[in-house]
Amino acid sequence: MTDNDDIRPSPEAMLKLALAEEATAELGKLKVFLGYAAGVGKTYAMLEAARQRERDGRDVVVGYVESHGRSETDALLEGLEIIPCKQVQYSGVMLPEMDLDAILSRRPQIVLVDELAHSNAPGSRHEKRWQDVEELLEAGIDVYTTVNIQHFESLNDVVAQITGIIVRETVPDRLLDLAFEIKLIDIPPEDLLQRLHEGKIYIPDQAAKAIEKFFRPGNLMALRELSLRRTAARVDDQMRAYMETQSIAGPWPTAERLLVCVSGSPYSEKLIR
Repeated sequence: MTDNDDIRPSPEAMLKLALAEEATAELGKLKVFLGYAAGVGKTYAMLEAARQRERDGRDVVVGYVESHGRSETDALLEGLEIIPCKQVQYSGVMLPEMDLDAILSRRPQIVLVDELAHSNAPGSRHEKRWQDVEELLEAGIDVYTTVNIQHFESLNDVVAQITGIIVRETVPDRLLDLAFEIKLIDIPPEDLLQRLHEGKIYIPDQAAKAIEKFFRPGNLMALRELSLRRTAARVDDQMRAYMETQSIAGPWPTAERLLVCVSGSPYSEKLIR
């Protein structure tokens, strides 16, 4: 056996890689701008990246972006093609929603879709915006999107314990696993609280009390740690996949390992999450 044979990937690893590449070959690429709270700068960073892609010659459109009246964000929207929202009537009120069919008909190379965890108005084709994003990806369109860490299903229990708030709008963790790239948007909690006090973070009147409770320093530090850990876990998964396909001995000791033993008990569901 030669040295090259020793480092050659196993047939199982090569088959796994080939199947993964085949499954994603026709899909659009998902780029997630991940934060730990409103106001960290996810939408701003997404728009900056989109403008750079447009300068590179890519066909970019805005499917849905919520600037919340921030002048800096509005300035980055100038010059970008915006697909007008459709109006959906619900309980006598017209609600603006992303026009999925118009985007599919336009077929851009990249579409910007803000607020991934958003629940669509009743009567929409999909109940959740992340389902709209999945359809766009299946059509071969690249998607840039924004989301906060507390919206992922696996973290629902721990976020409720930290903040005392049960997050109702959740996103399956597979969206992070599906992402071609995760861009962590991170600022110190002290800076975020300063932005809040300066009125630079949009807070709806009906949600003001809940948001004020959410924006406690301890909550923000814990959520920030969750976002950092979840991003690191994704990098760890990518490292493992690379090591497997390259037949690199390991694993390298770059992260803690946790073993959980579960039974058929009804309490096991929380342990698994």
